[in-house]
Amino acid sequence: MDSRERYHVNQDPQGILAQIRHFALDMDGTVYLDETWIDGAQDFLKRITETGRTYCFMTNNSSKNAEVYVDKLHRMGLDIDPKTQLITSGHATIAYLNKHFPGKRVFLLGNPVLLEEFAAGGIALDAQDPEVVVSAFDTSFDYAKLRAFCDFVRAGLPYIATHPDYNCPTKTGFMPDIGAIHAYVQASTGRMPDKIVGKPNREIIDYMLGVVGAKPEETTVVGDRLYTDIKSGVRNGLHSIFVLSGEAQLVDLPDSDVQPELIFDSVKELIPFL
Repeated sequence: MDSRERYHVNQDPQGILAQIRHFALDMDGTVYLDETWIDGAQDFLKRITETGRTYCFMTNNSSKNAEVYVDKLHRMGLDIDPKTQLITSGHATIAYLNKHFPGKRVFLLGNPVLLEEFAAGGIALDAQDPEVVVSAFDTSFDYAKLRAFCDFVRAGLPYIATHPDYNCPTKTGFMPDIGAIHAYVQASTGRMPDKIVGKPNREIIDYMLGVVGAKPEETTVVGDRLYTDIKSGVRNGLHSIFVLSGEAQLVDLPDSDVQPELIFDSVKELIPFL
């Protein structure tokens, strides 16, 4: 028995998809790569809507704010409601900070657009005398900013991260993500984040379910990463669908501590089951 037959790729033998009313979709590697739709992704989204189901995009990528994602999808021919169809680790982290560190001064290692989003969300940003440090997927950082961040972590300030991903998929391969930054900071300070908000953790799942008004048992997470997307479903009582269009592949399953309920080559192969 080959691995595709063993894992029932592109099959739904238990009829799980008939139970699903809401799809929480990863973005990079699941529905697009850079600004190119993965084959069949647009038809998949259309089919969800045609069958009376709903979907949102739930991404760990905190290098962009909501406006950037909305504009990108618009350029790609899709208009969404950012209030109910876009969940980012940045959104969930803002909610987490407002709940657990209200009014605290925050040093944010993040891109300028994310700093704007945090400020608009009521977070008091302070790069000189912070009370909390937050790491995001910062593609604009320089050595001075990274050194300052390490200094604050080394001083023992609460250390929060938007998400754990090691790499971000692109059309030409992968680029280092926030996990690589965490490894750098740990090598210098001996510390990893005290709390990671994004997938696979409960904070972003609870935030998503609250925003979209979905029930866990009727919601599935769809994604290309086992340690974030699939684990977020398995760990938090949601269904999980693993797609082979991005980072992880079937060869990664035997060594994974979580196993998806369903496996498809891409979201295109889901269409006949909806």
